[in-house]
Amino acid sequence: MASKASSRVLTDHEQIRKWAEARHAKPACVKGTEADDGSFLLRLDFPGYSGEDSLESTSWEQWFGVFDKRQLALIVEDKMADGRPSNFNKLVSRETARAHH
Repeated sequence: MASKASSRVLTDHEQIRKWAEARHAKPACVKGTEADDGSFLLRLDFPGYSGEDSLESTSWEQWFGVFDKRQLALIVEDKMADGRPSNFNKLVSRETARAHH
């Protein structure tokens, strides 16, 4: 039986940026989700995935501004069960993240 991939919860900006950049992911938002308060649905855009039509690039500064305003946490997986680097990530509320781990 394959070992279970381990996930961890990140809220530190530098840790999130390092995790994303190690996978060549860039900060992005979902097109058309801008709210009146300047926030939007956050995503990480990985090269070679089909986000080109639905995602729009943003700066890390903007991305983290929304991340903090919405009190989000990023659940990431470092490696897949077979040991290869994993791109799995999920944005959740920090409250949900505390209950998750």
